[in-house]
Amino acid sequence: MESSGLVKRSNGHLGVTEPISWSGPTEYDVIKTQELEKYLVDAGLYESQEEAVSREEILGRLDQIVKIWVKKVSRAKGFNEQFVQEANAKIFTFGSYRLGVHGPGADIDTLCVGPRHATREEDFFTELHNMLSEMPEVTELHPVPDAHVPVMRFKFSGVSIDLLYAKLSLWVIPEDLDISQDSILQNADEQTVRSLNGCRVTDQILRLVPNIQNFRTTLRCMRFWAKRRGVYSNVAGFLGGINWALLVARICQLYPNALPSMLVSRFFRVYTQWRWPNPVMLCEIQEGSLGLPIWDPRRNFRDRLHQMPIITPAYPCMNSSYNVSSSTLRVMTEEFQRGNRI
Repeated sequence: MESSGLVKRSNGHLGVTEPISWSGPTEYDVIKTQELEKYLVDAGLYESQEEAVSREEILGRLDQIVKIWVKKVSRAKGFNEQFVQEANAKIFTFGSYRLGVHGPGADIDTLCVGPRHATREEDFFTELHNMLSEMPEVTELHPVPDAHVPVMRFKFSGVSIDLLYAKLSLWVIPEDLDISQDSILQNADEQTVRSLNGCRVTDQILRLVPNIQNFRTTLRCMRFWAKRRGVYSNVAGFLGGINWALLVARICQLYPNALPSMLVSRFFRVYTQWRWPNPVMLCEIQEGSLGLPIWDPRRNFRDRLHQMPIITPAYPCMNSSYNVSSSTLRVMTEEFQRGNRI
């Protein structure tokens, strides 16, 4: 632990309101959190050291592959050799893997960021697809170019990968590229903005929670609970991974010094009392200078119809839970109440 691990009141706070409580853990909270962690380990929610290392290696290999791919593409387009040497692409991760809450055997959400001359259709979905299809480690390769967020799905040495593509307006992708800057979205097509969104939101969440370790343990617990109670599904009108992450992150902001055992009980207390459709937000909604549509119920009639708005913290801010209906919200509210009683 750091000196005391407590977030001081003086250095301001994270989130759109003051915390509900600054108080730190009691002896009891420490013991209960250890019990909670043991419970999550026994439930098989953590991967082994070997699996963790093998995932890291696979991501490293994937990064090498896209670097070879982008040089190949540059050469084929007739760029000179110096440009070909400088040509670069980069792999980012997002979702549960990047948040550090993935379980054994979970798939890895990845994003390939490439330069302006490497196109999505010909270069990513054709050239890179062909390179992957020739590799013995790659199996079950399924390109889905027409999806709302175009994706290439495959297994690499047995690990499931979802690979998205973002084509930036840069000629050269720097190795230390920071995709959290809004300027990265300049002149980007819609698919690229959507593809970048997952990474930008995930990174923003990690920046906006007071203690990442406490956030992770709490989120693992809440994901496990939601799956057990049958309310973990974006498609069915409940909440998916990103929604649960945002709800938990907000509780972490409201109780910056609380340990996971406390955060779990506060999760139920806060969301039992939450007056939907007041939105859950981790930060103020930024207008941004690029004119992309953002969630704004004052201006957009459709946004007023959202039952359970949970707003993403990266520009362009959107409601991540637009699938929730009045009936699924009722089911979730009942589940929160049941959890709170327990």
